[in-house]
Amino acid sequence: MKIIGIAAILAASCALPTLRAAAPAVAQASLEAELTAKYGPSQAQRVKRGLAQAARLWRAEDGDQAAFEAFAREQFAGDPKALDALFGRLEMVIESLEGHMLEIGRDFRWHAELDLGPMLPVDDILAGYDPGAHFQADAFANKLAFVVLLNFPVTTLDQRLKEGASWSNRQWAEARLVDRFSSRIPAEVNLAMAEASGAAERYIAGYNIWMHHVVDAQGRRVFPAGKRLLSHWNLRDEIKSQYAQGAEGLQRQRQIQKVMERIVTQTIPAVVVDNPNVDWDPFANTVKPAAVKDSDKPAPALKVSADPEPDTRYAVLLRTFQAARKADPYCPAAPTHIARSFEEGRQLPEARAIGMLQEVCASPQVAQVARLIEKRLGRKLEPFDIWYNGFRAGAGLDEAKLDAITRKRFPTAEAYKKEMPTLLRGLGFTPEKAAYLAGNIEVDPARGSGHAMGAARRADHPHLRTRVGKDGMDYKGFNIAIHENGHNVEQTFSLNGVEHPLMAGVPATSFTEALAFVFQARDLELLGQPAPTAQDKALGVLNDFWGTFEIAGVGMVDTAVWHWMYDHPQATPAQLREATLAISRDVWNRYYAPVFGQKDCVLLGVYSHMVSSFLYLPDYPIGHMIAFQIQRQVDKTGDLGGEFERMARQGRLTPDLWMMRATGSPVGPGALLEATARALESLK
Repeated sequence: MKIIGIAAILAASCALPTLRAAAPAVAQASLEAELTAKYGPSQAQRVKRGLAQAARLWRAEDGDQAAFEAFAREQFAGDPKALDALFGRLEMVIESLEGHMLEIGRDFRWHAELDLGPMLPVDDILAGYDPGAHFQADAFANKLAFVVLLNFPVTTLDQRLKEGASWSNRQWAEARLVDRFSSRIPAEVNLAMAEASGAAERYIAGYNIWMHHVVDAQGRRVFPAGKRLLSHWNLRDEIKSQYAQGAEGLQRQRQIQKVMERIVTQTIPAVVVDNPNVDWDPFANTVKPAAVKDSDKPAPALKVSADPEPDTRYAVLLRTFQAARKADPYCPAAPTHIARSFEEGRQLPEARAIGMLQEVCASPQVAQVARLIEKRLGRKLEPFDIWYNGFRAGAGLDEAKLDAITRKRFPTAEAYKKEMPTLLRGLGFTPEKAAYLAGNIEVDPARGSGHAMGAARRADHPHLRTRVGKDGMDYKGFNIAIHENGHNVEQTFSLNGVEHPLMAGVPATSFTEALAFVFQARDLELLGQPAPTAQDKALGVLNDFWGTFEIAGVGMVDTAVWHWMYDHPQATPAQLREATLAISRDVWNRYYAPVFGQKDCVLLGVYSHMVSSFLYLPDYPIGHMIAFQIQRQVDKTGDLGGEFERMARQGRLTPDLWMMRATGSPVGPGALLEATARALESLK
């Protein structure tokens, strides 16, 4: 895919009918000459560039030619000291505004996102509000955006890839400042996206299955009482946990696979979603009133029906698509959410990103690792074995025992907060750094599976949201909490440790996922389990490879579904369902059926992110690749704490530049594939 940069966005914008007619060439040249004469020949290039950048997004409602000229005369900072002062002023106010807007939004979503008791009807309204939705429109209306465009350079992705290695931190900060105003999306469009995102997140956060009420053909219960699993996260992790449970575990895995298939195909009875008052046989797809209770609440009067969920999953996804699509007319160089997601969000062309996923899925190591898994299991692979985690250190441990450990140690979110300094020291941070980090991270009880919410202002703190049951945090919750804790540590360093707040963050979501994976891989050691041996490390490489193989297909499905929606913008939820199933089967048949021996599986479509996260899933496999490269660097030095901080403090560079400075290599699967081949050889 051709890389088209921000300059092209601005150039293309000239043709939009909403913009003012171009100024007469004589008038523009006269203004350019006037400002160059005033500030000297050294500023000639800046004058020419700034006037062009500002003029291209100036609309009729912003004023006539005289108004534009008066604005340029007043706001152009032609003296270096004046430019430095302007940059400092803008950096300070942007950090303040974006930071406080994030905090206000966090408060508005507080009860929707946190497990603090029943939600009120108003919480849905509050959670759908974005206090910063109007900022960009306001910034253009009051001319702040034009001040930025007049004084600082718009740079293309191609420029950043070719020249970024020689840029100073100040130049990178200026580039990130201008990014905020490279397009002019109306506030109502931003608000529509926020509302659609909030509705999707709430839908997913409530998508629980009461597993004690999932029964077999004889009505037997194979899951313990009280087990309530969120789709897809907890369902997937329950499959992983059952490999140590023998024949009974295999039966549970097959039941969960069928549950997942019912969710994806939308043949799941609507009445079973988050309902402990009915029993459900997912194979026969029959429901009846629950023979046992799992809830202290009185059972409501209920008409037990097997009527399926009415394609709600796909209706919610369509709403996110339609909201994202509203921005397309205002981004002519990246005219789809797909293009913006890859080229602006990931800063990677789609073709390169998908090519990396395909390289993993088509690698010869897939069949070799699959054969090894079959040997270890003593049976043929089944589709749910895409989540096989037997290579992972401690995979054979009894999860019930791990649950007992974590529930005792972390009975509440507050208990996790209190233990955080100890956990961070266990990960390799110095006592002083561990205390600093723990003091900068808040811990909240999540209503959903958990997430990390960063800060955007240095005086604020990131929040770790983790799910804690009434009996305490189970092992799955702890595993997720450690992952989210990795995000929070990255968020702390990449905000407070950069020279310029405008550079805060990492190149793309996949990078913060990678850093979080580095934490998550050490969760068992943090629970006092033995350190890995050389064989454990080799198995760990295979675990990383198999996990990347699994999620790479999911990323391809997510991307293909978005392409289908763009090709069929008037589709109904039912049509989107059928298309998603077809795409899931196609990717499965191409890359997975050859090793699993079963065709037409739809499990690749079960990830909840597909519904709620606006084409997020490709970040995971890329994140696995990056995590492996980062982990290899950590292994070289043996200093996780120091390496993690050094990497995170680089700020938001381009992906390859960040990785070159972090590890010496650009982003890609090569290191993982090479290490997998070596690990397979060592285990023969």
